[in-house]
Amino acid sequence: MQNELFEKAPVPKAYFKLALPVVFSMVVSLIYNMVDTYFIAQTGNTNLVAGVSLSAPIFTLMIALGDIFGLGGSSVISRLFGQKQDADGKCLSVFCFYAAILCGVIVAAVLMLFRNPVLRLLGADEETFTYASQYFTYIVIGAPFIIVSYTPSNLLRTEGFATASMTGTVLGAVVNMILDPIFISGLQWGAAGAAIATVIGNICTDIFFVWFLLKKSKRLSINPRELRIKTAELGQIFAIGIPASITNLMQSLGTALTNRFLLPYGNEKVAAMGIVMKINMIAVLILVGFAFGAQPLIGYNYGAKNDLRLKKILRFCYGFECGIALVLAVILSAAAPGLVGMFMQDSEMIATGVPMLRMQQVGMVFVAIVLVTTCTFQSAGKAGGAFLLSVSRQGVIFAAVLLIASKVLGYTGVLLAQAVSDFLTAILAVGLFYTLVWKEMQPGKMHKSTAP
Repeated sequence: MQNELFEKAPVPKAYFKLALPVVFSMVVSLIYNMVDTYFIAQTGNTNLVAGVSLSAPIFTLMIALGDIFGLGGSSVISRLFGQKQDADGKCLSVFCFYAAILCGVIVAAVLMLFRNPVLRLLGADEETFTYASQYFTYIVIGAPFIIVSYTPSNLLRTEGFATASMTGTVLGAVVNMILDPIFISGLQWGAAGAAIATVIGNICTDIFFVWFLLKKSKRLSINPRELRIKTAELGQIFAIGIPASITNLMQSLGTALTNRFLLPYGNEKVAAMGIVMKINMIAVLILVGFAFGAQPLIGYNYGAKNDLRLKKILRFCYGFECGIALVLAVILSAAAPGLVGMFMQDSEMIATGVPMLRMQQVGMVFVAIVLVTTCTFQSAGKAGGAFLLSVSRQGVIFAAVLLIASKVLGYTGVLLAQAVSDFLTAILAVGLFYTLVWKEMQPGKMHKSTAP
């Protein structure tokens, strides 16, 4: 592991070295999502677009489950490396890898067993059920490959291999983008083709990560003979991993709730929101990349009790993240008509999608605050704070705001609900950060450090 990078390098240098590969992989994943949406939209079938949008939360669910072992594991391993307990970190990495595979097999079996009820719960109707079912079926079959890919992509960054993490993610996204037009349009597999391309892309990512762990990594492993884990460490993985997973589960819930509240206004509104959410990911994924790219740096210095360096890191993270969020919000709002028009040339769809996209940008700075705070809690092992934020922004707070706003303002209230939820969750994040982290970093609370 690059101790110099974690312990002594100037904060901006260390931050960007770890975060930029994550951001780049996020951008490539974003491009893949845009390409995927583009080829689906080019079928000209609104019900197909809506059907895929309705099933999209299932893919998010798999990312969430991967995060239990990826983000949960990397949080504990980073702190162990900071404490110079490398052997324990290696054993944890083995556990996380195989636990993710087992989780994928179980999820695939359960979701296939309850396919029809789940699709109805997501809002699939007679017009969209066939397309939603096609996408759902193949994504679920690929669950083990999808879930496991999110484990080594996070764990490698704890050893300083941010570029390798990026390479594996980019490889899968590129394969996916190449296969999309072939499967969706060329072979005319439609929604099923989009799902199959996604699964194959994740299989390629898995192959790369396995090769890298076997050939290049020194402090991580997938050797089952090294599968030893302490009960306390197992508890820490789940204490951080489950809130991290809930964040993505809440994203699925938020998407599903939004779709359900838009259904009374027509499938066209659901289709438009599906496109808008993909475009909105331009900002969100970049913010996620910069926020969570710093996770190994925060976790290492928290584990090492390097309070002075930790404060510098956090100040830089919050300032940079909020600045980027503001810039992205302005750009996406100004470019909204052109961005929506890239996917749907229909003038009514553009008129529907533009205000949707702009209202999503209103709360973007608040999203930045929530993301950095959530990352800090996960890195420092503050499971309670991470859990509260995880269930708030697109969960409890969002559901409450959506219910009230839709009754008071109708359709406009549905569109504004996310921005209001972002603001309220940011207030909660600031209060929790001060209580759980900032007080702990005051003189006498942590080991005093003179590191840069």
